[in-house]
Amino acid sequence: MQLQDKIIVITGGAQGLGLEMARMCASSGAHLALIDMNEAQLDQAAAELSSHGVQVKTYRANVADEPSVEQTFAAIACDFGGIDGLINNAGILRDGLLLKFKDGVMQSKMSLQQFQSVIDVNLTGVFLCGREAAALMVQTGRKGVIINMSSVARAGNMGQTNYAASKAGVVAMTVTWARELGRYGIRVGAIAPGVIRTSMTDAMKPEARDRLVAMKPVGRLGEAHEIAHSAKYIFENDFFTGRVIEIDGGISM
Repeated sequence: MQLQDKIIVITGGAQGLGLEMARMCASSGAHLALIDMNEAQLDQAAAELSSHGVQVKTYRANVADEPSVEQTFAAIACDFGGIDGLINNAGILRDGLLLKFKDGVMQSKMSLQQFQSVIDVNLTGVFLCGREAAALMVQTGRKGVIINMSSVARAGNMGQTNYAASKAGVVAMTVTWARELGRYGIRVGAIAPGVIRTSMTDAMKPEARDRLVAMKPVGRLGEAHEIAHSAKYIFENDFFTGRVIEIDGGISM
């Protein structure tokens, strides 16, 4: 699928990786429906992306809330008439050890709220948006592509019980949807980034950042545009479905 004049929905599309993938889509001629919680950032993103000569509409919504997601996709259908692609990018981190003991005394444990909040956004949110996007594609008879954002942490990573579980679930849904939705001409793929350079990594202590770099055979952190390049590949390669692209610089978790 070529992106020119296609309608692409991006969750978490007003910042970070979502915004970088929106830039890629806009520069390729795609029209955009951006979903995010931050209205100010949505306005800024729309102003920037519209300069590419494409239509950009924004929607403030909580991807973990079913009525909000249903209403948002109904609004997108009304505004655009249909969609051709979805990038399920919205996600959060609430890191912490499962248990923390000192001298035989428990200091802390991961709370249910800490676990559930990540599952709600990173897994339930992907489910809800993927479901509504697929339904809209089938109802309008438009073949399309769904891209889910996973992570190399899906294999398990200390301090990320909640995040790792959510990102492993995203991959399972990706494979399942590819098998279920192929009959409608819908392809589904996933991207599993490693550590990508962001404002957060830039603010890290140099020694901590150096440890992350040392774990990567390429000798550096990833760049957001490299993740966007992977999304473009999935959109444009019509033989790609049910698989995960790992963009991690060869990191060993």
